[in-house]
Amino acid sequence: MNDNDFMGEALRLAGCAAERGEVPVGAVVVCDGQIVGTGFNRRETGKNALAHAELEAIDAACRRLGGWRLHRCELYVTLEPCPMCAGAIINARIRRLVFGARDPKSGCFGSVSDFNALAFNHKPQVVCGVRGEECAQILSAFFQKLRRGRQ
Repeated sequence: MNDNDFMGEALRLAGCAAERGEVPVGAVVVCDGQIVGTGFNRRETGKNALAHAELEAIDAACRRLGGWRLHRCELYVTLEPCPMCAGAIINARIRRLVFGARDPKSGCFGSVSDFNALAFNHKPQVVCGVRGEECAQILSAFFQKLRRGRQ
């Protein structure tokens, strides 16, 4: 499997979030070519500000691999991580971050800020734009539908 395939799995998970009325963000953690953690947004259904896709996927990977250091892992996520998730990525020592769509409102790997430009002890390799149009489209469609429902 390659970046497109793993992002495809993250997109599938984003669809699961959308089906539940959640902002459609999906994430997978990959270690040695195998998916070891998955997650999608559950903030509304879980009534929990911490229930972001990235945190769910990182938590699952830590449990599966038996440790908090994920230095051999890659994280694929459909949307550029927010400050909270960026901090978790750095603290978990994720080797490589691959995201689809930029987040101009809270993205922390180049959009609003760049956590890799700060003096943290770990800097993941960052790849932006993998299946970016699809990732942006699922978010646009979700918010258009949400706005139509409010009118």
